[in-house]
Amino acid sequence: MTTQSTAPAATHKAKRVPGEEGVWIFILGDICVFAVFFTYYLVQRGKHVDLFDVSQSTLNKNFGAVNTVFLLISSLFVVLAVRAMRAAERLLARRLIAAAFLCGVAFIVVKVFEYSERIAAHQIPTTNGFYLLYFVLTGLHLFHLILGLGVLTALFFLARRAELSKHQWAFFEGGACFWHMVDLLWLVLFPLIFLVR
Repeated sequence: MTTQSTAPAATHKAKRVPGEEGVWIFILGDICVFAVFFTYYLVQRGKHVDLFDVSQSTLNKNFGAVNTVFLLISSLFVVLAVRAMRAAERLLARRLIAAAFLCGVAFIVVKVFEYSERIAAHQIPTTNGFYLLYFVLTGLHLFHLILGLGVLTALFFLARRAELSKHQWAFFEGGACFWHMVDLLWLVLFPLIFLVR
């Protein structure tokens, strides 16, 4: 009896996509929007190679690298938080979500220093096409990251509940997927803006 009742559940879990369909539609739509921006950036880079190379060389790659580390670590924390929730370890899940949140805040702090350096050097969106795209793309990503911090806050409070409804659990998983999307977008954006020549 035990084997028969457990096997279907395991099969169901293996096939189930985390989160809700609506969340995945939103994520895929968002990725498509960013893909259009990335393509436009590459087209402009191809048209103005020298301008983009010179402008790109003024960027502080250390800021981008540090922020990459922060987001990778935060994604790991979110993965572990989801596992902790599945194991009913609510306190551990909250701590991991809080740690991911702090990594996101650290990303913003680094981004403020990065933007301040550009502005102090009079490298602003009106300077040339590269800086316009730099601020638009990184700013759009930053906006998504701030939304992600709001999502993490919601997940933190969900992790305080003793039990989650099916809808709440789907929201928890979907929120985790959204955070991973923010991370994924940065993993494309960082090399594209800071490294690719």
